[in-house]
Amino acid sequence: MIEVNDIHKSFGDSHVLKGITATFEKGKTNLVIGQSGSGKTVFLKCLLGLFTPEKGYISYDGKIYSKLSDDEKRNLRQEMGMVFQGSALFDSMTVAGNVQFPLEMFTKQSKSEMEHRVDDVLKRVNLIDAHHKFPSEISGGMQKRVAIARAIVMNPKYLFCDEPNSGLDPKTAIVIDDLIKEITEEYDIVTVINTHDMNSVMQIGEKILFLKNGFKEWEGTKHEIFKTDNEAVTSFVYSSDLFKKVRQMYIEERN
Repeated sequence: MIEVNDIHKSFGDSHVLKGITATFEKGKTNLVIGQSGSGKTVFLKCLLGLFTPEKGYISYDGKIYSKLSDDEKRNLRQEMGMVFQGSALFDSMTVAGNVQFPLEMFTKQSKSEMEHRVDDVLKRVNLIDAHHKFPSEISGGMQKRVAIARAIVMNPKYLFCDEPNSGLDPKTAIVIDDLIKEITEEYDIVTVINTHDMNSVMQIGEKILFLKNGFKEWEGTKHEIFKTDNEAVTSFVYSSDLFKKVRQMYIEERN
């Protein structure tokens, strides 16, 4: 579990995060949404330990990050997996090489142990025959799956995803959403996803945190978001005519 307690983060005169409190549980897909400039990226970087809040604290399974030693922080960061918006794969490395990279950097496993682990995670993301291909030789959806495989190769307790569906067609985006949700439940990890994709909100939003101007404006589930009267949430989530119709249909069915 990740517990965020009243965190504030500023850059000069710009107060970006303003007292955010939240809890992210194991085995659930936690989504952070909001308009550009709402503080989502800074919030995610605080969770990753890249930014230090000036006030408040973040704890990971009871361990408050700011109170850990440098070695303890380093060990904690190795329990975190990250899926970057653009996948961030190394063009000069094969698929297997990209996935194996964290093992080479942070473990003392033998070559055969690393290769076995790479085989396992590539199989898990349905990329059995892609080991020797380079990123330029595979599709955008496959690149995302490689990025997920790399993020989970170290058996993380915490998985962070920054716009994992960016640049993908709707059908492939659903596949990636389902894969992240399956992995979250299967490995019982804490998953936090920054997203603008409202399909993801409706598909896998077990817990949704809506940020606005650095504040936590609303939180709830994908079911509760249909019923909320919070104008900021409804204007953001139901900005398109399609989603307005979906919400109306949901309300009518419930009535």
